[in-house]
Amino acid sequence: MGKSATKAKNKYNAANYERINLVVQKGCKAVIQDAAAQAGQSVNAFINAAIAEKIEKEQKK
Repeated sequence: MGKSATKAKNKYNAANYERINLVVQKGCKAVIQDAAAQAGQSVNAFINAAIAEKIEKEQKK
């Protein structure tokens, strides 16, 4: 990928996404990666779905 394409991608990402730094205990990363793979999702998609599910569940209380 060229420098201008990378710059454009980074600009788009900065305008449309926010980052959250997630820290997990040693060994937990592999468990999450395996679970995501079994679900046919990326780790990011898997974590986002888990968060959305938890928020929905909590809002119904």
